[in-house]
Amino acid sequence: MFLYNLRIFDKFAKPAISLAILCDADSTWRPNQYSYNYPDCSLVFKFGTVKLLDYQTRWAELEASDNLFATVVMAHLKTQQTSKQPGERKNWKFSLIRRLYAQGLEERDIRNLYRFIDWVMILPKALEAEFWQDFKLFEQELTMPYITTGERIGYERGKEEQTQALVLRQLQRRVGNLPDEVRQQVQSLSLEQLEALSEALLDFSAIADLLNWLQANQTA
Repeated sequence: MFLYNLRIFDKFAKPAISLAILCDADSTWRPNQYSYNYPDCSLVFKFGTVKLLDYQTRWAELEASDNLFATVVMAHLKTQQTSKQPGERKNWKFSLIRRLYAQGLEERDIRNLYRFIDWVMILPKALEAEFWQDFKLFEQELTMPYITTGERIGYERGKEEQTQALVLRQLQRRVGNLPDEVRQQVQSLSLEQLEALSEALLDFSAIADLLNWLQANQTA
């Protein structure tokens, strides 16, 4: 936060307002400053923060808001709350997307917010298929097909490629360079398997952990 603020000031010769949006689930974690103190030299840099978790108690305020970012916060909070409740997440995902239409937003805004909600509120493959069927029926009733089947297929492919690239980068950080054969195994995983691996790899400390996971899950 300090370096970004300093570089903006250095480049534009104007002070910048620094604001950290805290998206974690720890209500006690609220960093708001950076400081150092050396002989004859000290600095205290304070910055503003917004803790998204605080909006759990302000849900009615979010629902009543016409600010597009309110939908982003709602999707983030419901993603956290339904981490072990995929059925409930599916219901909230549908509800939040339906809300976009009820607000009378422009097509461009609906598309962009839909993509965000779909990106964060990941569902198991079977539930995702159910959701997509429900969503197609909903748009047919409204005669407003903003998200077409072709676009959805292309988006799924793009999401799989992005997830694959992210998981490979995370694995390289956790266990080092991957042999070509292991890299190919990871690249052959489905989107659902990649998402499971992205969570499991946080506990990896060596490539043996990855190999054990692949052996146990690749054919699952």
